Amino acid sequence: MALALIIALPFLGALIPLLVSRMGRSAVAIAAALAPACGLWLLFSQRAAVFAGEVQIAGTEWLPQLGLNLSLRLDGLGFLFALLILGIGLLVILYARYYLAKSEPQGRFYAFLLLFMGAMLGVVLSENMLLMLMFWELTSLSSFLLIGFWKHRSDARIGARMALAVTGGGGLALLAGILLIGQIVGSFELSVVLAAGDQIRASALYPLALVLVLLGVFTKSAQFPFHFWLPHAMAAPTPVSAYLHSATMVKAGVFLLARFYPALADSEWWFYLVSLTGLATLLVGAVLALFQHDLKGLLAYSTISHLGLITLLFGLDSKLAVVAAVFHIINHATFKASLFMAAGIIDHETGSRDMRSINGLWKYMPHTAVLAMVASSAMAGVPLLNGFLSKEMFFAETLKQHLLGSFYWVIPAVATLAGAFAVAYSLRFIHDVFFNGEPIDLPKYPPHEPARYMKIPVEILVFLCLLVGVLPGYTIASLLAAAATSSLNGELPQYSLTVWHGLNLPLAMSVLALVGGLFIYALRKPLFAWYEGLPEIDARVNFQRGITILMRITDALTDRLETGSLQRYMALLLGSVLLLVVFALSPLESLQGSLPAMPVDAITALGLGIMALTALLTAVFHRRSLVALMILSCTGLMVALAFARYSAPDLALTQLSVEVVTIILLMLALFFMPAQVPAESSSLRVLRDLGLAGGVGTLVALLVYAVITRPYQSISPYFLENSVPGGGGTNVVNVILVDFRGFDTLGEISVLAIAAVGIFALLGGLRLAHPSRDGNGRPWSTDSHPLILDILARALLPMALLISVFIFLRGHNLPGGGFIAGLVTAVALILQYVARGVAWTQARQPLAYHVLAGAGVLIATLTGLGSWLFGRPFLTSAFGHFHIPLIGEIELATAMLFDLGVYMTVVGATLMILSNIGQVSQAEPFREVR
Repeated sequence: MALALIIALPFLGALIPLLVSRMGRSAVAIAAALAPACGLWLLFSQRAAVFAGEVQIAGTEWLPQLGLNLSLRLDGLGFLFALLILGIGLLVILYARYYLAKSEPQGRFYAFLLLFMGAMLGVVLSENMLLMLMFWELTSLSSFLLIGFWKHRSDARIGARMALAVTGGGGLALLAGILLIGQIVGSFELSVVLAAGDQIRASALYPLALVLVLLGVFTKSAQFPFHFWLPHAMAAPTPVSAYLHSATMVKAGVFLLARFYPALADSEWWFYLVSLTGLATLLVGAVLALFQHDLKGLLAYSTISHLGLITLLFGLDSKLAVVAAVFHIINHATFKASLFMAAGIIDHETGSRDMRSINGLWKYMPHTAVLAMVASSAMAGVPLLNGFLSKEMFFAETLKQHLLGSFYWVIPAVATLAGAFAVAYSLRFIHDVFFNGEPIDLPKYPPHEPARYMKIPVEILVFLCLLVGVLPGYTIASLLAAAATSSLNGELPQYSLTVWHGLNLPLAMSVLALVGGLFIYALRKPLFAWYEGLPEIDARVNFQRGITILMRITDALTDRLETGSLQRYMALLLGSVLLLVVFALSPLESLQGSLPAMPVDAITALGLGIMALTALLTAVFHRRSLVALMILSCTGLMVALAFARYSAPDLALTQLSVEVVTIILLMLALFFMPAQVPAESSSLRVLRDLGLAGGVGTLVALLVYAVITRPYQSISPYFLENSVPGGGGTNVVNVILVDFRGFDTLGEISVLAIAAVGIFALLGGLRLAHPSRDGNGRPWSTDSHPLILDILARALLPMALLISVFIFLRGHNLPGGGFIAGLVTAVALILQYVARGVAWTQARQPLAYHVLAGAGVLIATLTGLGSWLFGRPFLTSAFGHFHIPLIGEIELATAMLFDLGVYMTVVGATLMILSNIGQVSQAEPFREVR
């Protein structure tokens, strides 16, 4: 319960800032802070159990046949990430209170932020991998909203689209990878998957599954070559950057590396793919960060570099490397979030992020300068700060690996070089911003310190950088041990968090990185000149160009395939069917199976002959619309008789009712269409159509013959045996519809109601001219509502309604049911429209058909939900026999309520469609029939 509430709180809390958005900025911020504050309290209430090594798993089945369950998991790794998500999220909310302008919609901003927070919590606390994927995609959608929050800016819109496209594409790959893992293991529960590492790695699908999962990881965590989206996401407000791009969203990828490490690691595929990708990202991000003039651009590329460092650690063949990776996840989140907030303060108070202009701010903003310098030093790996400790562990682990054979030295060498560039860009952040002369042409001058409370989140994070750097054993040891143990899914290796490890090679690498960084920064001017001489590669332009090319290709392909010709579509469809049937039948040695064919009696042969003849005549007279429709109705009637002939009265009644409704619908449409359609098909096309029709008909007949002459096991005995004891009805068809397959029926009536609303919306503005003559030039009768039809309609209405009630009430035990009764009622009512017109009919039956259809879906849904109150699965029906005075014993079943919902939906949807189609003519004043 606590885990579900931790995830649910941000989603529920997202509504509160919207509700209080007019009560002032402080009230909105406090309202937004309630959810993460309560979530932190709930999380810390589980601290003792988590640190003791317990893995808490809770949940319930949802769709067990698909492997999708609402199961949650809290272990050390989940606790760590939930702590970062909630803790830094709370600080960001406080910071955003002073960062956002009064004119900006703060309620909407906090709602988006909390939506993203809930999605991230769902990712890190999910036990079921499919559930985790749902939250994963929600992080992409909510981050799109946050990055594009300043929708009036083109760079924000482009950055949001770029992030969504890259991370969304990776999410599709991740979906495929997780489906493969579930196929290998036979479960989507993490507990099972993490224990099946040997089974996964032994599978032939392992390389493909690993690559697909890593694509999701690399795109989300901005690994090379997918790193280009992250700098352009800096167009988001700085609170978004401080939250998404330092502590949460980009950490989702490395979270998956930590989570799936026991299942997917310990193979050459893993070590080479992960370590080399991380190594390339580490160096590329560090080098590019130095040459950025935008303050947030520098931090973005440094984030890419540090994410590469973490990825590289997970790729090294060492358990201690995993501990170092988890440690650096914590450290990077603290110092990078504080640096983004400091950058936001500088931008907020100077109006610029260009480091060529914002110089000498030490004199104007000394407090902010101290905070930023401490955080930058932690990022550079200066001793007595948290970044130094994890970087020392990183250097030590690069020395122990032997992934590249005799070239094993390449990894520590590149790591040291990247460390030197990290020192150089950290120095640039400090020197160019806070020293280096006076400010140049600042939009806001002179700059000054921000509001006091705006600096509190930065102060807290910087204090943590110092505290962890000086006292790691007393501050972070328990959390790190719990998280690393969960990531390894086993015992921890021996390691030490002491500040001083003596004179050793990792220390020498740190010193070399510090000295090298000073040297690189001293040579920054010639380096900048060299960088300016390189060809410019604008990821935004290339991305837009790629999207444009992709759109052109898809447009050309769409134009090629979607010609607007129904004949072409049907030809492609039937041609595909022809090929598939030939392919399916080709392995058969003989079409005839072991069972004898059923004998054909004279009546059946006559019915089949009439059906075939009417179908052929429909095709022959298809250009004469009314004639073709009448012949087609005979085909439908013969199908209904065929159902009745083979003991399927429910299907016969349904077919007959649907046939009547369809004929009325087509008659209404034909009123506005030409009576005779000219011939347009060429001789070659006619030949093609004849060949397709003959071939498909012959092959389908052969397929049916091959099936019916072979033994098969039918599922009908199960329904026949359980219809009465399980559903309380002797009409097996109706029991299947409202009980065994009730969920399908609920979906079908929902689709029917949605389709009716869609048709209603399409017909709302449609006005067609009233035809005055038929196709032969004869004038239409001036009497729109003949007296004979009016009298017949009045007489038929009560009889039809009585029959529909009879069919409805008997449906559970005898042929009938809500669907058939609904169609009968709809036909009886639509006949009144035809006989007397819309105005007359509506005046006497003022039914809101859209309400009727919606109420039907609602009743059917509530019937299903009612079973939950008694602890039964959704849509479980109950029935019993009751004695009623003067009537006697009768059977009542909850399925009748469900059937009532079906009845109301069918009536409402059918009338909404037919009544509105019947009045699009301009001859009669238009009245929307809702």
